[in-house]
Amino acid sequence: MNKVIQFVVIIALTVLTVLLLYTFRTFDDDRFVRWEWVFRAVKITRVLAFLIPGAIVAFILSRSSVPERYPVPFLFILSFGVASMLWSEPEMIVDASRYFTQAKNLELYGTGYFLREWGKAIEIWTDLPLMPFIYGIVFRFLGEARIYVQLVTTLLFSSTVVLTYLTGKTLWDRETGFRGGMFLLGIPYLFTQVPLMLVDTSTMFFFMLAVFMFIKGLQRGGLWVPAASAALFLVIFSKYSAWLMLSLLVIITAVSLFQIYRSPEGTSVTRCCFRATVIVVVAALAGGALMLFKYNVLSSQIGLLLAFQKPGLGRWSESFVSTFLFQVHPVLTVSAFFSMYVAWKKKDPKYMIICWLMALIVALRIERIRYTIIAFPMFSLMAAYGLNALNENALKRCIVFSVAAWSITLAVFAYLPFLQKTSARNLQSAGAFINTLPGKDIEVITLPGKDEEVNMAVAVPVLDLFTDKEICYAYRMDGSPPPEEIAVSSLRFTWSYKNPEYYEGVAAPGTPIAIIRGDRLGKLPEAVAKKLITFGKSKSFSVTDHIWRHQTFVTVYY
Repeated sequence: MNKVIQFVVIIALTVLTVLLLYTFRTFDDDRFVRWEWVFRAVKITRVLAFLIPGAIVAFILSRSSVPERYPVPFLFILSFGVASMLWSEPEMIVDASRYFTQAKNLELYGTGYFLREWGKAIEIWTDLPLMPFIYGIVFRFLGEARIYVQLVTTLLFSSTVVLTYLTGKTLWDRETGFRGGMFLLGIPYLFTQVPLMLVDTSTMFFFMLAVFMFIKGLQRGGLWVPAASAALFLVIFSKYSAWLMLSLLVIITAVSLFQIYRSPEGTSVTRCCFRATVIVVVAALAGGALMLFKYNVLSSQIGLLLAFQKPGLGRWSESFVSTFLFQVHPVLTVSAFFSMYVAWKKKDPKYMIICWLMALIVALRIERIRYTIIAFPMFSLMAAYGLNALNENALKRCIVFSVAAWSITLAVFAYLPFLQKTSARNLQSAGAFINTLPGKDIEVITLPGKDEEVNMAVAVPVLDLFTDKEICYAYRMDGSPPPEEIAVSSLRFTWSYKNPEYYEGVAAPGTPIAIIRGDRLGKLPEAVAKKLITFGKSKSFSVTDHIWRHQTFVTVYY
């Protein structure tokens, strides 16, 4: 295809994709960055203004040999640079309060206390300890600042992009691996999750690390075997939903044995089986020992998952249309779907490795994008594999880079501005303002809003994440909804949450007061109003989004 024609076609298709999705945006039912919500806050013309030059840059890069000559540094630097552009995103999901609280316990009281009291004095809901432990280590040795958390999560995300490349390269070739890594950047939703103090994108990294190490362990043995066991151990304690996905290890072993049977020149069947067994058994023994130590805690968590979380997925679901057309570039979805035909035509057993997770997600109807994140690297490799049906390498590179440009533009110039206009921004802005006030303490009061669905106490750790001051949590007023509503609420954990003892204490007279409330216009309780009489100034943070029922407003008196 002529370069000029190719250029025009790629630019036109990139713009047309956005316009088509924008036209049918009401079909998107995502619960975080739904297109209908996003484009109420952001003008489509703004996105197009950045998309066209972005597509031009993508075309120029696609003609360069540098990215594919230096794939690892290119993929790492590009993904890290883009993800870091979203570090100003507010802490959108209240689950962050749990991870922060667990991490702060480790920071204050040490690793021994964390391991001993995790699930006892340290409330955990259905969380596993790996990422709170890592966050706690970061706080303990680098400092209690959000920027350090974001540095870690972004490093893990960029490493996942590299691992996607390495996995594709190991299974097939450099080109497939590189396109897989680039296609992972074609999922704009992912960029919005990287800056948050959660566990989803980090679990994606640990899972891909275990998969890559396991493949290498079966192929080459040696130090790859204990490395694979260690990586598998980390996955076990990252997130419960990853356990189901570990069934992929069975598929990898079966495919490896089939390849040995078909071409027996390399590793023997016995050696392959031995390596697989050692990897799994060592990880299982190490993980089992820790599970035995925390048996009561883990068993109660699993009971809660089965009784509450599993049925809840039906109530909190998002459609595959939303996930794989709006939150994933449609080219990935089309190419991934077409890859099944390409693999069938080639009779390629290795394809089973990259399609297994998506087969599970579809078969089990896991229609919740946060539970799909772990499969996105393999989905990206499926799309890269499907693109192999095209003969012209220049065209394939053009498609890959334009998809990434589309996603990056959407994440940075649409999703981020939208998220910055939500009420979650109020805690972020209030924390920054509180840091400018004199003294080392801040007194915090929480008040519920009308018909509040969230216990406002969980906002205290989030504010703590954004401020350097010592918090004294002085007063709260309960306003919990009826028990029958709590029982089926996705925010049920907030009503069993209790802020830890390190927030208790009496603030000195004159200490500034921050009131966090769910209702901007609600009347202050008499006891609170009396405390505020002595203050001459106040500053309110009252951005509201009119999207979610739960809103957070902050007023600082000083």
